[in-house]
Amino acid sequence: MFRTLYSRLSLALIGLFLVTGLLYALITAATTERYLQEITQHFNRDLAARIVADRGLVIDGEMDDKALKKTFSVFMDINPSIEIYLLDKVGKILAFSADPGKVKRKRVDLQPIQAFMRGEGFPLLGDDPRSHDRRKAFSVTPVPAGDMPAGYLYVVLRGEEYDNAEQAVQESYALRYSASAVAVSLGFGLLSGLLLFFWLTRRVQRLSQVMSSFQQSDFTRHEQFTKTDTGPGGDEVDRLGAAFDEMASRIIDQWGQLKEQDRLRRELVAQVSHDLRTPLAALHGYLETVNMKGEDLNEARRDEYLGIALNQSERLKRMVEELFELAQLEARDTKPVCEPMPLAELVQDVIQKFQLRARQAGVTLDWQIPETSPFVNADFALTERVLDNLIANAPDHVEEGGRVTLQITEQDRQAVVNVTDSGSGISEDDLPHIFDPFYKKRGTGKEGGHAGLGLAIAQRMVELQGGHITASNSEGGGACFSFTLPLV
Repeated sequence: MFRTLYSRLSLALIGLFLVTGLLYALITAATTERYLQEITQHFNRDLAARIVADRGLVIDGEMDDKALKKTFSVFMDINPSIEIYLLDKVGKILAFSADPGKVKRKRVDLQPIQAFMRGEGFPLLGDDPRSHDRRKAFSVTPVPAGDMPAGYLYVVLRGEEYDNAEQAVQESYALRYSASAVAVSLGFGLLSGLLLFFWLTRRVQRLSQVMSSFQQSDFTRHEQFTKTDTGPGGDEVDRLGAAFDEMASRIIDQWGQLKEQDRLRRELVAQVSHDLRTPLAALHGYLETVNMKGEDLNEARRDEYLGIALNQSERLKRMVEELFELAQLEARDTKPVCEPMPLAELVQDVIQKFQLRARQAGVTLDWQIPETSPFVNADFALTERVLDNLIANAPDHVEEGGRVTLQITEQDRQAVVNVTDSGSGISEDDLPHIFDPFYKKRGTGKEGGHAGLGLAIAQRMVELQGGHITASNSEGGGACFSFTLPLV
């Protein structure tokens, strides 16, 4: 029932109004009572002294009992809201104007009386003789007047008649009308607060609906919460909605990427299975032939079969190693250790390593290196591996008598390495996929026995070092691979 923010805020508002109304009633009652006591005591502070003086209660320093009784009678008729008591000097009640059957105390505490006579701050409450625990505002004066009084004239300012009248007024129409007015005011404030809360929480409710709809769509469809750019002036709900819109868009995009990656993974598994099956089948077939017909084969044929099986085994080994290496790079398990190094020296070492193979293939391998060798911030082993892949692939796509050239240049605070061959180049259809795993260039060229992972591995290695690699066709028609590394 109270699961929505609006219902909980409404319940909190209702509770707040009830508590506020109760506290208001209690505080008003207490402060009003104290206010009336203080006003009454201030207004009647000299009442007891005037009674003594006006009624002639003290004659020649002695209390006139007849005048006192007459005063009791007169004031009960004139002002029934007060009660008059005659006390001795220790507070014992000697005489009073109230009904004898209703006076329950025999003695009145003198401490409030003494505080009153010292002029301490009002209101001062003294004992009510009609009750064992009730205290009321009073006026008091010593009698007979003098420094050593024989007693006190103690006047309770709000006696029983006043209490009865006050209770009657509280039950009257006017008080009920006032209570109704307060209730109506609180009800109007509560209704206004509920409408205000509804207006304030409507965007939160809409955001909740947008989130629920996004969840029910299996995180594939999203309705924008913010129709326009709220900018920095938006409130917390606007910023939350904008953040959710951005998050949802990113989730949808990443979900699409995951689906695409899953599709590519399936294709990759199928391609791996196909590429591994070919050398494995050839290896198994030749070994099975040697095993079954070994005695019938002459030594030359047996050596030929074993050589083919060994070549297929080597090809299978390279494919598995490249596949494992690519998996490590994709999983970011390989962390480059970049440090300053002379790029030209590394290029020369790699070229020397492939010179013999290039000569055997009838291909010229040369380089163009600037006089000032640039220092790059790179991982030595990864960079060497990239050069190995690019140079090893080049002779396979160049006819005999062709040329493979390595060139180092500098551009935009980066070293650029170009590997260009004089082959037939890369077709426009192949260029967008040249760095895809297991992709093999269509067209002329020699079969190198590779799985199509070399360029994909080279791309990951270059990117790990903060560079990028591209493939294009040179002006001469051959293929050109370029990769960059940051300069020191």
